[in-house]
Amino acid sequence: MIEFERLHPDAVLPSRANPGDAGLDLSCVYGFTLEPGRRAAIPTGLAVKIPSGSAGLVLPRSGLAMRHGIAVVNAPGLIDAGYRGEVKVLLLNTDPLNAFTAMAGERIAQLVVVRHSSEDAVWVDSLDETERGTGGFGSSGSAPAQPS
Repeated sequence: MIEFERLHPDAVLPSRANPGDAGLDLSCVYGFTLEPGRRAAIPTGLAVKIPSGSAGLVLPRSGLAMRHGIAVVNAPGLIDAGYRGEVKVLLLNTDPLNAFTAMAGERIAQLVVVRHSSEDAVWVDSLDETERGTGGFGSSGSAPAQPS
């Protein structure tokens, strides 16, 4: 179970749209309008207890991205297990012409909780060899688009 604290009386308890979905939908506690090209930290009215050894990743909702150009600026946003403040979602309206308006209680992002390693960083003289080696962008056969 993932524990949430209600910081605002209108906060919505995050839930999954379908059984087995990875993401818990996060909703805004206040209505807002985001003008074209603008970004804002949108309050959810809740705090979360991420289990020890896990991290919360705040991700965009694909429908908002597709229909309205709404992105999570720092996607994925990271919530560490020790954080107990209000969860806010950093949204960006990438649409060049249209403002985006959401009503209080509307789903604006999703939270995915994942396990992580807490290994310490150390210097080594060299890394072990792998089949891929130093092959980076496009090394698997699909080259990335070149900037114009």
